[in-house]
Formats: sequence, structure tokens, C-alpha cells
Amino acid sequence: MAAESGRRVCVAQIGAPVGVRGEVRVKPFTAESGAIARYGPLESEDGARRFEVIAARPAKDMLAVRFRGVDTRDAAEALKNLRLYVPRERLAPPAEDEFYHADLIGLDAVRPDGSLFGKVAGVPNFGAGDLIEITPAGGGPSVLLPFTKAAVPEIDLARGRLVVDPPYEAPDSSAAQDSDSDD
Repeated sequence: MAAESGRRVCVAQIGAPVGVRGEVRVKPFTAESGAIARYGPLESEDGARRFEVIAARPAKDMLAVRFRGVDTRDAAEALKNLRLYVPRERLAPPAEDEFYHADLIGLDAVRPDGSLFGKVAGVPNFGAGDLIEITPAGGGPSVLLPFTKAAVPEIDLARGRLVVDPPYEAPDSSAAQDSDSDD
């Protein structure tokens, strides 16, 4: 699937300040943590602010980063929790069997028989590996599936879909409503 013009990918999130000269902790969402320094200017989610990395060094599981124009602890503190984005076209094509999360969000999730299961809403990782979050076609709460070959055996970006084979049957929202009315 060709990258949509104007589509952006979240590559990092700014954390707490480091010291008093404007340096901040940055949690990269890239395979190689230092890659964010090579993408060119990073942007805020709304695209209104741009950040140029002038220095980056490893700091445990994060980076300590200096941005041009951020020279004080107060300026660094004001950036806390800001997510940083780059245009999708600046990123290298993913390797085979690798995907940018932004390319998966919004895809149709279909069962192996081709019936619609729902839409991909996100790809969270709570520490034990990536999950696929799907908003069910029939409504109800999102369903989380492991993002493994067993649960997601096929991804077809060109057709805008992925095949899901849940290790369990997702609850039917209409059945849950029926059981509530039996009380």
C-alpha cells in the first residue's frame, strides 16, 4: 500500500527533563532507538510545532535528547508527554514480516472464512509483546489478540485487511445484552 500523502507516524514520546539545560528523556518507538535523530525535524501531533534533534545519547531504555531552542528545565518540562511524529514517507520500508503500526490501524479484520470481524483500532504493547486491538463489527468493547502468526496469519496491506483467527470466540455484544435482561 502506498503511503498516503500527509500520513504521519508516531516515533517517540518526550518524558521528564534531564538536568537544567533543556535536555529531556525520550522514549523511542523505533526498532533502533537512535533512529529518531536521523528522521529530520520531528513534529507535534497537531503538526504545529517542529523539533530538531541536536544531540542524543542513550539513557537506560530511553534517550537523553537536546532539541534546538529548548534550553531550560522549564522549557523541557513543558514538553513532557508530547508525542513526536514524522511523515510516513521519511521512514524506510519495513522488512518482510514487519509493519508500521500506523499502516495497520484502520484495516479490516476478517475471519479465515472472509467474514468481517471488525477494524484494527491499535497495536498496544503492555510489556509482553504486541497485541492487535480490534473494534468488533457488531459493536461492543474492543478485543485484544496476540499479534502472532497464529492469531493474525495474514496481513494484506494492498487489500486493506488482515486475517484474524482468535484463540477464543469474542463475546457477542447482543448475547451480553440478552443475558442482562434475564435478571
